[in-house]
Amino acid sequence: MTDTPAVATGETNDDRARFERVDDLLKRAVAALKGDDRPGQLAMAEAVEVALVGGARALIQAGTGTGKSLAYLVPIVAQAVRDDARIVISTATLALQRQIVSHDLPLVLDALEPALGARPPVALLKGRANYLCRHRLAGGYPAPDDAMDLGVPVPTSTLGREIARLAAWADETPTGDRDDLDPGVSARAWAQVSVGGRECLGSTCPAAADCFAENALAKARAANVVVTNHAMLAIEATSHDVLGARDALVVDEAHELVSRITSSATSDITVHRIEAAARAARRCGVGVERLEDAGRAFDRAIDTLRVGRISGGVPEPLSAALAATREAAREALRGVEASKEKDAATAKVAAGALTEIVDIADSVLTGGDGLVVWLAPPDGDYGASVPERLLAAPLDVAGLIRGRLLDECAAVFTSATMTLGGTFDAMAAQLGVDDPVTLDAGSPFDYPRQGILYVASHLDRPGQGGIGVDALEELGTLIEAAGGRTLGLFSSHRAAQDATDAMRARLDVPVLYQRDDQVSTLLARFREDPRACLFGSTMLWQGVDLPGDTCQLVVIDRIPFPRPDDPIAQARTEAVEARGGNGFMAVSATHAALLLAQGAGRLIRTLTDRGVVAVLDSRLATARYGSFLARSLPPLWPTTDRVTVLEALRRLDGGVWNLGDTTERD
Repeated sequence: MTDTPAVATGETNDDRARFERVDDLLKRAVAALKGDDRPGQLAMAEAVEVALVGGARALIQAGTGTGKSLAYLVPIVAQAVRDDARIVISTATLALQRQIVSHDLPLVLDALEPALGARPPVALLKGRANYLCRHRLAGGYPAPDDAMDLGVPVPTSTLGREIARLAAWADETPTGDRDDLDPGVSARAWAQVSVGGRECLGSTCPAAADCFAENALAKARAANVVVTNHAMLAIEATSHDVLGARDALVVDEAHELVSRITSSATSDITVHRIEAAARAARRCGVGVERLEDAGRAFDRAIDTLRVGRISGGVPEPLSAALAATREAAREALRGVEASKEKDAATAKVAAGALTEIVDIADSVLTGGDGLVVWLAPPDGDYGASVPERLLAAPLDVAGLIRGRLLDECAAVFTSATMTLGGTFDAMAAQLGVDDPVTLDAGSPFDYPRQGILYVASHLDRPGQGGIGVDALEELGTLIEAAGGRTLGLFSSHRAAQDATDAMRARLDVPVLYQRDDQVSTLLARFREDPRACLFGSTMLWQGVDLPGDTCQLVVIDRIPFPRPDDPIAQARTEAVEARGGNGFMAVSATHAALLLAQGAGRLIRTLTDRGVVAVLDSRLATARYGSFLARSLPPLWPTTDRVTVLEALRRLDGGVWNLGDTTERD
């Protein structure tokens, strides 16, 4: 890999002129935003320009506060105008996608148009299920089992009222985009008026001329700058072309791309899915007795096995049941295609359901060493013994990214978390990028002065399951010193629930729990009450922005290694070790480093934020791999001195923060 300075060596005069123009253009955009000059932002803008012009692949770490959206949007817009380039931007979260489309990109376009002399066409593109389907709303598809009768004039149930509102909205909205509906509706209601890619009739649909999804796709195909999301990249990488030809791809929140593609590429088969496909085929007048028999055989076969990964080939009788299911589904699919007793939408739904069964069964039977196959229980508890689902996922997605997303186009991957263990190596390997240009654009924050990283090294090593008594005592003492204002990030919902119950019994401050309400509602309540605490797992580790005194203590209960029985982690670890590598460091430690960095990054969000990240897992200070994990975190001032940390939190609660004096004591 090559670390690049702000301007790469060997540049020509034309290159230098281009950089000067990027500098000037960035200044225009920053002035329009009424912002400040940031050296890291300029360095990033120049590095993005190098990649776009030279067709290179770049990995850029841009810490919180760098202004990375502006740093890549300015050279993107310039390249789109100057070279008529088509550039795709992808984000992981809808929040960032909205910010780019509704705020950042319009600002950049307005600021740069006088200098560039043109304004490139831009478009937003999402998956089809995000757009209202007029044909489904009009009753053109077979209704789901729990669907409302859309012909009822005045629905009285909550679901009915939501669907009635959607019907009225369909006549008003120019986009049909679910995110433009305010207030929103439940997932159940939206399912009554939307379709997925397999169900869509495309150009043969009676409502094709007014189709929201088709209109969005047409605008995207004609645009120079397309803003999309990682789910669409996953479709492109694992299924079929949805984004069209492009000159460059810019991936923001790139640390999430591998997990999104892995999730999208994970398929599952259950007896209920087989039965649903059979019902769909029966609506087309097709006999499905053979498919129903195969579904029952599949159910009996998995009942003889245990939850967990299947290695060394699919065992009998499961392989026989899968083969029978695949052939029966193919037979039913041929029947649907030949049936006269069908309408187009009913046939499309049936064909989509049957094709999924065929594809999943075929991939499990023929996937070989490149596929991870496992049996899962209905509730995700891998300690259970009775499986319900058979799942399959690719062992590695680097090849999919390299071959399907990066083929013959420039690429920029950026995030606040791109270096793990202090290098770009792990992220480059996961993304399938060979010998990339790399840049750490830094951060405007003075992390060692603004925050403390406290490792509770006196605590015992965490046990399995929930959170220990000593860790709960430490948690309570820290929160009391901070006066609340705590974001608790836990490695499991069980630990988060145990901590919530214990702290509600002990403390006189509000303790909110992730599963009590929608996360957006909980975040609003957390911001409103300066003494409140918010505990949770999974989604709270990433993408949560809580600047100011709302969050002055972030507590992480344990190093977030993947579960020992996680099938994909197991398989990837074994694959690394088979090649002579260190499977634990390449898989488990890398996974933990990424989440730790994201979790710790919730603390310092602005130049004036102050506080403590407390890790209640002594292994961060004592284990051999602890230094690798620590190098992945923001460079907060590190300590294991409990007294010093409690004093700092009490002073901060009183409105005083003097980390300089604290540092001298240690």
